Amino acid sequence: MINKNSPLPIYYQLESHIKELIDTGVILPGDSIPSEREYAEKYEISRMTVRQAINSLVNQGLLYRKKGSGTFVSDKKIEQPLQGLTSFTEDMKKRGMIPSSKLIHFEIVPASSFIANELKISEYAPVYEIKRIRLADEVPMAYETNYLSANLVKGLTEADVNASLYAFIEGKLNLHIASAEQMIESTKASSEDAKLLQINKDHPMLLIQRNTYLQDGTPLEVVKSLYRGDRYKFFIKMDRTDSP
Repeated sequence: MINKNSPLPIYYQLESHIKELIDTGVILPGDSIPSEREYAEKYEISRMTVRQAINSLVNQGLLYRKKGSGTFVSDKKIEQPLQGLTSFTEDMKKRGMIPSSKLIHFEIVPASSFIANELKISEYAPVYEIKRIRLADEVPMAYETNYLSANLVKGLTEADVNASLYAFIEGKLNLHIASAEQMIESTKASSEDAKLLQINKDHPMLLIQRNTYLQDGTPLEVVKSLYRGDRYKFFIKMDRTDSP
């Protein structure tokens, strides 16, 4: 398994071997892996080499460490395409998971200058401020804050938000959602984020701002979502365009 005559670095060989065991289900989420010492003795390699392989897998989110307990296999990440516009509920159902939300804040507030600019409304105009924890199979996945114009999305209630926000907008208000723009950046969990998502402070997060538009181009919502970096990964398919 470890070929010391191979041009491939030994740490990379060990990393690939552990990754293969995870991919093929030989070791499962929640399982512990051998210690650095055990790997070093088994393959007659240095602990520094073992540590390099394990650190790489931890950085990729495939393994995680528990202080005083060892290193364990992470839960598989949810793969989220960046093409197409679907709701969290729709995404989770497609993956055979049970989606749910925990509403922690629902209020009409005056629009800040930033939100007003994004929604193309007057500053201080009424907007819904909605904060939710999004869960899949009862595991917290994201902390989401929505802003929608109260003059556009009329009559929205907590019950509508708990059921499906997009279903209310399209089904009851007959507004047609057409497109969205997303910006993604990396960040770390604050103390509040950590508490709400049941993770540690400074846990790696993906911060996504999505601006959603109706068919006529009217801005519908601004959503800021904090996704757990250990549970989500995003992909996009790109086609090469003809050179000018």
